[in-house]
Amino acid sequence: MESAASEILIDGVPFFRLYKDGRIKRLSGTENVPPGLDPKTNVESKDLLYSQEIAQSVRIYVPGTVVTSAQKLPLLVYFHGGGFCIESAFSPTYHNYLNALVAEAKIVAVSVNYRRSPEHPLPAAYDDSWTALKWVASHYVGTGPEQWLNHYVDFENVYLSGDSAGANISHHLAVKITNEKLDGMNLVGIILTHPFFWGKEPVGDEVKKPAIRAKMDGIWRLAYPTTSGSDDPWINPIDDQSFGRFLGCKRVLVCVAEKDVMRHRGWYYCEKLKNSEWGGEVEMIEAQGDDHVFHLNKPNCPNAVAMLKQVAEFINQVTKRRRASGRQSKL
Repeated sequence: MESAASEILIDGVPFFRLYKDGRIKRLSGTENVPPGLDPKTNVESKDLLYSQEIAQSVRIYVPGTVVTSAQKLPLLVYFHGGGFCIESAFSPTYHNYLNALVAEAKIVAVSVNYRRSPEHPLPAAYDDSWTALKWVASHYVGTGPEQWLNHYVDFENVYLSGDSAGANISHHLAVKITNEKLDGMNLVGIILTHPFFWGKEPVGDEVKKPAIRAKMDGIWRLAYPTTSGSDDPWINPIDDQSFGRFLGCKRVLVCVAEKDVMRHRGWYYCEKLKNSEWGGEVEMIEAQGDDHVFHLNKPNCPNAVAMLKQVAEFINQVTKRRRASGRQSKL
């Protein structure tokens, strides 16, 4: 007879299984790759410890052209997805994606590793991400511990981004920046790819099947056991009365996929943001015929290639405007 310890509480195949005794078996996102020079993109990366206390690191990426550039580059701070439970900043999935994006956009990127649930339930991932962002911001005067950030980053041109849970984190940090200013860091925009937002009641044509909604609720409760539920502002910030009012940037790009169960939340986010007190620019990209994080699973498919170029263009729009006006920071 199967013991209670081996009974499955949440079957998150193909990503994880959570057992009734609290153990989690991660079925994907467990492989790590080392940093270094990527011969395909000519992007170089290195790992740096941003918090001795929680033993967490970031992976920093710079394009091969940075040493010959006369201008400092935009900075993208990236938060990986995985339902707050799987994946890392060092997995081949994210390493390959950021190599490609850094090469395409000609930017510096910082990929943040954070502690994961259930071993470290939320808000640990939010707290770690904020700590990492403060560490990055500490380089703005050029005297921080990492020379790549000191020498190559234009801190007046910063973006936050992530996919799924990482997009959720990006939104919340953009709000937190409004209340807790980071000296020297100007957040221009956020890029939310297939954002992990949810809610008790379906929106639009969102799936109404009880089994699917229960599974989504279960994943959220796994990440945040003490949550108030699926209308908790951490997972459903869109229905908060102050939504948009304190978003600390003026540009937002939301990417959704036609077959993604969370697609409608992305559209809902955009519509609510447009009708809020925010007053910035919001853009949408929808990939037809594809599912959640397809761009990571199929990076060479036409939709993924197109989306990579659109994200790079979104980041570089401000850079082009500033160069035209002669305001670009120099190395």
